[in-house]
Amino acid sequence: MEFKIPFTREAWLVAAVNALDPIFSEQGFLLPKVRVSCAFPSASRRSSVVGQCWGTSCSADGINEIFITPLYYKSYDVLDTLTHELVHAVDDCQSKHGKEFKRIATAIGLEGKMIHASAGPMLKKRLELISTELVKDFGRYPHAAMNFPASQSSTVRLNPKAVCPMCGFQATVSIKFVKYGPPICPKDKTLMEKKGKWDLSETKS
Repeated sequence: MEFKIPFTREAWLVAAVNALDPIFSEQGFLLPKVRVSCAFPSASRRSSVVGQCWGTSCSADGINEIFITPLYYKSYDVLDTLTHELVHAVDDCQSKHGKEFKRIATAIGLEGKMIHASAGPMLKKRLELISTELVKDFGRYPHAAMNFPASQSSTVRLNPKAVCPMCGFQATVSIKFVKYGPPICPKDKTLMEKKGKWDLSETKS
């Protein structure tokens, strides 16, 4: 019986890192060697944590370790979060979300408050193209939406976010206000777009 090794989430994420490399190299930044996995960040009890990068000093073989939340299953959301975490890898997690992180992040097109920095309009278009190419070459991100019993909601609940398509401003939306939809951007006065997990019916207690 022939056994075929499946294309895993980690393999897809490795392909994604390779596809994102030009975004950094074009601005003069060298992506270091990284490992990327689909797993809850160590601070996953905080609803806003969707990705995490550990510096080389935390790894026995000196390689940056990146974790992307299992609550994200859409290719674009994964790419957006992965891009943010790769900025940390370039900086080797030295400045957290400080001056050096901001220099790298803004150079490649991330916008908004740095702790939640996500793709601005130009970078968003590029990530959407990369997502399309990855799906064409490797299929969709091989991961399905995860649904948790209400009894576990306190440990896995992830507040949805909204992002302005014009300026990249990002806001976390309180679960009790999800039913009203995304808010209006305070800067551009335009309807913000949904990001992340908005269907939270399974987490209601």
